Amino acid sequence: MPGFLSGLSGRILTLTIAVIMCAELVFFVPSLAQMRLRWLDDRLNTAAAAATVIDGLQPQTLPRALQDETLMATGTKAIVLRKDDTTQLLAITDMPPEISATYDLATVGPVAAVLDAFDELLFGGNRAIRVLGPIGDSSDTIELVISDNELRHALLIYARNIFLLSILLSTVTALLIFLRLNFLMVRPLRRQIASMQAFSDKPEAVESVFEPGRSTDELGVAGRHLAAMQSELQKTLRQQKRLAELGLAVSKINHDMRNILASAQLMSDRIADTEDPVVRRIAPKLLRAIDRAAAYSRSVLSYGQVAEAEPRRAMIDLAVLVNDVHDYLELSAEVPIEWINKVPEGLKVDADAEQLFRVVFNLCRNAVQALTQQATERRDSLCCLIVSAQRHGSVVSISIDDTGPGMPRKARENLFAAFRGAVRSGGTGLGLAIARELVLAHGGTIALVEKPGQGTLFRIEIPDRPVALEAWRSETEAGG
Repeated sequence: MPGFLSGLSGRILTLTIAVIMCAELVFFVPSLAQMRLRWLDDRLNTAAAAATVIDGLQPQTLPRALQDETLMATGTKAIVLRKDDTTQLLAITDMPPEISATYDLATVGPVAAVLDAFDELLFGGNRAIRVLGPIGDSSDTIELVISDNELRHALLIYARNIFLLSILLSTVTALLIFLRLNFLMVRPLRRQIASMQAFSDKPEAVESVFEPGRSTDELGVAGRHLAAMQSELQKTLRQQKRLAELGLAVSKINHDMRNILASAQLMSDRIADTEDPVVRRIAPKLLRAIDRAAAYSRSVLSYGQVAEAEPRRAMIDLAVLVNDVHDYLELSAEVPIEWINKVPEGLKVDADAEQLFRVVFNLCRNAVQALTQQATERRDSLCCLIVSAQRHGSVVSISIDDTGPGMPRKARENLFAAFRGAVRSGGTGLGLAIARELVLAHGGTIALVEKPGQGTLFRIEIPDRPVALEAWRSETEAGG
């Protein structure tokens, strides 16, 4: 979220102050000119009153001392009265200053008044100016020569006061406008932005969907559209997730079904080589029926069947299960792969027979494929697959060891990852992912073990189910 000054709030506040200051400037310019004219007019009126008194003393000449007092009282350097087409110099200083400018207040226009005011404000202060103006409603004219120092000082004070007052008014006004705009615009926008950020972080969370208010303005409409869009997007994401999980489940089933069908096809081919015409006719139909059944199983797969079923555990003979795996592998006589079953006779494992079969079959089939490829490339290579097992207390350890080319580095980095842990070209990597999922469902572990020689060694450890104390006592008493 942007900071105050760089965000929308700071920009609104700055813009509001700038607009109000511009509006104040529009009023400040004519008011400054008007203030200058009033100041000069006051001086003319004061001097006119003194000139009327002095004119009444004619034809006597005003003494020097009285002239100086009059000039000091009126703040002028000279006073001239123009009456009945005559000009009378009523009072003047001993050293008359040089006149810099002349201003006739009777004929000054608004533009000229503004220009004169700014000229005085910027460049005045040490000049002598002449000012003319009528005396009341008469035709008489009073003319003064004054220093503009006091005029410029008065203009500076007036400009300072107006500037400070404008800053105060603009700040207060901008603050009030900002608070209102912040409530109407900024806060709803920040809520929508925060909702977008939260939805981007956790789009699946229900609380990340924006909760629109009851406002009927554009922001309210935008909030309701945002909430609707996020809700629809959540539904789409859930559907995509379901489709992904469904695709993974179908891929798992297809992988195992493909292995079973491959074994069935090999057996069907061998059966078809027999001389019995009935068997030769039935074998292809049997294979097509199996393919059709696999297609039906994929079409009726539902969302609730994505996860693997809970294992139905029982004490099974591991040596018999490994022999079944060997029968389904159907090792070809053309490829000299030595199969060694080193599982002790009578070794029992507490597991689901079907799921454990899938685990061992997937690992052994991967080993057979690696050994077959190695035998094809090197006829003199040693191709051996050993399945062994032993019990350690309540845990059965199963090892599947081959002398193949070993696990590639890329496959090791993505071990047990679906669609990424494939060892051979064209593989999906689902075999190891399925095996790991089934072993974990039994509470066990599966790992790739480093071995000194060539090949790959997987070790599976499956613990027995914990037995309740009361059930153990019941079985012990029944056995006794």
